[in-house]
Amino acid sequence: MRRALVLTVAAGAAWAARRALGRRIGNSPLWPLPALETPVSGHSPRRALRALVVSRTEPAEGVLHLVLESPELPAWAPGAHVDVTLPSGLVRQYSLCGDPAESGRYTIAVRLVEDGRGGSREAHARLVEGAELELRPPRNRFELVPAGAYVFVAGGIGITPILPMLRAATAAGADWTLLYGGRSRASMPFLADLAAYGDRVSLFPQDEAGLPDLAPLAAAGPGTLIYCCGPEPLMDAVVAAATDPAAVRLERFGAAAATGPARPFTVELRRSGRTVEVGADESALAAVRRELPGTPYSCEQGFCGTCQHRVLAGTVEHRDTLLTDQERDDSMLLCVSRARGDRLVLDL
Repeated sequence: MRRALVLTVAAGAAWAARRALGRRIGNSPLWPLPALETPVSGHSPRRALRALVVSRTEPAEGVLHLVLESPELPAWAPGAHVDVTLPSGLVRQYSLCGDPAESGRYTIAVRLVEDGRGGSREAHARLVEGAELELRPPRNRFELVPAGAYVFVAGGIGITPILPMLRAATAAGADWTLLYGGRSRASMPFLADLAAYGDRVSLFPQDEAGLPDLAPLAAAGPGTLIYCCGPEPLMDAVVAAATDPAAVRLERFGAAAATGPARPFTVELRRSGRTVEVGADESALAAVRRELPGTPYSCEQGFCGTCQHRVLAGTVEHRDTLLTDQERDDSMLLCVSRARGDRLVLDL
């Protein structure tokens, strides 16, 4: 009897220890290193979040506006986006466009792209009130840097990350203006919200006013930061129009451009002790996942950063739209970038 009791107690203790260890690793993917308040290299896929769709509206033609709620949603700052796992398993990135002060609530907007890859069509068809979604914690590579003055430029659904920036800039007492373009007024979401800002906001419905007038960029004074999110031609025009291109901050949510024909190469996975061959017609991510199927990824287009990994040797042909020059010195995005030579060595 006593032996049975001892075994039961020991088994219970072991079970409790395993649960505690699991929670510890979940809170800090790099355990036993301490958890960081703000992780610097994304979050572990273990840290999935669950949220409920509590509101669904359409603020403009072809735009779905969703409010998600859950007590486990982390805090966020203007410029952040979340990875949303759709019911089919597709993962898409959406900027948070609500109020960071609203604890436990995220707001996103989805533009319907009929000829896209299917994510927006699924979101519009299946994300109804009462639906439960899986999210990954917010990441922010479009952070609003404190400044005395800003010029914000948005094109279409690119207004989403800009909205919370306007609230933050107003609260901070900064001087700012917004140039907002779209195909038509009917297609431009959140016009009612923007009306409260008066003449700080300049609207450019293309069917009425043509393309946005970017003259304010050249007239921006020293220390003015320029934030832009929208189609690639708009962002290219903003960079060209700015007096100081270093003052421009861009949020890209589009496919990376290839810089030349692809050719096969070899990838050594140093920590795993394996070598994989990457074909000319596949990505390094696809080849690596054949050997390491748990390798995380998301957008597969070079702008979310989920598949960023450290490069130990070899020269990378970077085809992403995300990494800084400093990050490109020792890392790459597996989904789009390739070897410039015949071989790369990764810390995997």
